[in-house]
Parts: sequence; C-alpha cells; structure tokens
Amino acid sequence: MKITDVFTHVLSKPLEEPFAFSQGWVKKRSAMIVEIVTDEGVVGWGESLCHGLQPPEIAASFVDRCFKPHLLGRDPFDVEVLWEEMYNLTRPFGGGSAVNAISGVDIALWDVIGRSLNKPVSKLLGGNFRDEITPYATGFYRKENLNYPEAGIKEAKMHLSKGFNAFKLKTGFGVEDDLEYIYAIREAVGNEPKMMLDANCAYNSSQARRLLFELEDANINFFEEPLAPEDIEGYKEIKNLTSTFIAAGENIFGKMGYRHWVSQKVLDILQPDLCSSGGFTECKKIASMAQAWNTEVIPHVWGSGIGLAASMQYIATLPPTPLSLNPAGLYLEYDQSDHPFREELIFNAIHMENGKVHIPQKPGIGVDINRDVIEEYEINVFK
Repeated sequence: MKITDVFTHVLSKPLEEPFAFSQGWVKKRSAMIVEIVTDEGVVGWGESLCHGLQPPEIAASFVDRCFKPHLLGRDPFDVEVLWEEMYNLTRPFGGGSAVNAISGVDIALWDVIGRSLNKPVSKLLGGNFRDEITPYATGFYRKENLNYPEAGIKEAKMHLSKGFNAFKLKTGFGVEDDLEYIYAIREAVGNEPKMMLDANCAYNSSQARRLLFELEDANINFFEEPLAPEDIEGYKEIKNLTSTFIAAGENIFGKMGYRHWVSQKVLDILQPDLCSSGGFTECKKIASMAQAWNTEVIPHVWGSGIGLAASMQYIATLPPTPLSLNPAGLYLEYDQSDHPFREELIFNAIHMENGKVHIPQKPGIGVDINRDVIEEYEINVFK
C-alpha cells in the first residue's frame, strides 16, 4: 500500500454568539482535517487541534508545504518511521503547531491502517481496557449580556439534567471573581457532582496558590492549567501546597515535551491532546511514561467529531493507573459549547446514554466522515 495523495481541509464558521475564556474571545469554530488517500482505495482521516484563538491555517501549511511531499509514495504502515521523519523535518520549529500538524497526519495514518485491516485503532494499539467512558461536560464560557455566577449555575443544572455528573468550569477571570463563581455553583448543585476547573494559564504561582488555598472546601476534582506551560517550577510549587489535583498537558507536545513533567512528578494528572500532542504514535508513548511514574492520564479533547472519535480510541487503550479493583476515575472531556459542525461532520454522531459514552468499534477511528459537511464549511486556503 502506498500513499497517493494528502489533502488538508480547513473548516470554519463564525459563531452566532461569541464566547470568552481567560485568554480572549472565540468568534468562530474551526478545524483542520487531514485526508490521506492510498493506491488501494483506503482513505484515512485525522484532525489537528484548533484552539479557540489558533488559526487552523498554520497546521495546514505544515502539512501541505512540508509533510505532503515527504509522504507521497510511502507506506502508511510505516507510521512510526514517518512520525520520526516528520518531527525531524520540523525540529527547528519546536513544539506547538508543528507537532499539532504531525498529530493530524498520524491519526489519519492509523485510520488508514485500521480501515485496511478492518479493526478499530484501539485494537491495533493493544486492545480496550474499557468499551464505554464517563464524560464530563466542558463549557461554561462567558458570553456578553449574561450575569455571572447566575448563568454558570443555570448551565451546570442544564448539564446535570442531561445526565452528566461531572463538569468543568472556565475560570481565570481574577481570583475574587473565580472564588465567588466556583462557590456559588458548588452551593447550587451540592457536593455530589464532580467539578473541575480550567484557568487556561491565567495565573502566576502566587495567585494560583491563594486561589487553591481558598478552594480547599470546594471539593474540586482537578485544577487544569492554572499556570503557563513554561512555568514548570511554579507548577512544582503549587502542587506541593494543595490537596487539589493539578492537571495540564494540552500545551505540552510530544514525549520530549512531557519528559520532565513526568519524571519530576510535576503534575497529578497528564492531559495530552491526541490532536496536538503527537497523535496515536506519540500519545501512546506518553501514556506509557505516565504509567511508569504512576501518574493518571485524562486526555484533553476539544475539536470536531473526528478528533472526538479518535480520542475515544486512545482512551480505550489507557490502562487503569494504578491497576486495582477501584482505580482512579478516567473521564472523557466532552465539549458542550457551541459548535456548528461538530456532530454533523461524522455519521452516527457520538452521544451520551445513561451517563456513559460508548467507544466506537468500527474500523479505524470508528466513524465515517460526511463529505457534504466538509464541502459546506471548507474555506479555500492553499487551493
């Protein structure tokens, strides 16, 4: 089998109602989709993570201008070789969008392999530790003309009414604002629902230390990205001063990026994003590193239905850490914020039933792609 073509599809649609997190306003939802075509007619699909403020054209440029000429004529089964070669091609650019782009290609390569062998990717990576997963709702972005914490309380109750028993609040709007917001929602929903926080790198260690001290009675499951990813010493400081689990990873790239975070036990929970941290090839290694240091992995997930489906294949393969009769809870981050094509992009969209999400078992990443939706939302970039 040989790769005969590689396409990038940049999809984008303005939001009717923009929303904000601690770093800015999200005015559109976008995706960078990778399509790999082979001489045997097998087509694979992948996705590069597009953060709310990150132009998808950056990753598309890496794939179109750098990786595509290198991939044509190659065997997609040489996925490990291709990963290392793509990384070496872009090593001078460091992490970030280069590894983000590699991730989309890698996912598409594994999708090709799975479809050609009629097996889901999870089986190719060693099998399923689980066939379903408990999701937590991601949302709670700020919108104009709404009052807070009232709007947050309303959203929390909405997610609980849908069957969620866990959700993640967007924080990072100032220590006092966060404290009022978090405690108001906790009081409104009671202590039973699991509640996580995500500050999107909004604080320095002094601010985070104060916030965490005041949150000891709020029953927080984990606090995601309180600090910038460059501040590894700050993370060490706050982790040792709180009983709240500290999590990060969506802005750490590849096994080399994770090396010190894992070996120095900087975090309680690692959050590699399959669509940004290196795809299946690299994220499987990150999970093995985490297991060696007895550290939990709860992946970051934020994208279209392609990224969601692929991430669920990865989640299926994660071993309980530590292995026991009652292991630490593993969750699927399940984005509930506004997205015009997340569900439409795949056939038989993924849904929660009775508080669980079933992991797709079809070949490859487990879902089929709706080309009509790609045509509807695709924007011309390098055509």
